[in-house]
Amino acid sequence: MAEEPDSLVLAMLRRMDDRLVRIDKNVDRVMEDMKDVKVRMTHVEEGLAGVNRRLDRLEVRVDRIEQRLELVDSPYGGVRE
Repeated sequence: MAEEPDSLVLAMLRRMDDRLVRIDKNVDRVMEDMKDVKVRMTHVEEGLAGVNRRLDRLEVRVDRIEQRLELVDSPYGGVRE
């Protein structure tokens, strides 16, 4: 009978150890996935920054065109005549 409690405890410890190994593997997979997500987010942010730069350049060009065609309001509040 003295061996039974030891066997039960050892059996439970082995099951706990197996579960911890599975949990550890799952955490490793989640960490790898998070790294992938971070890399993808970086690419998205870089792409968005490029789009914003292009929009800024277009805005400058449109402003210049409007000024040359006198389509913009005067900086003094009145419309150009």
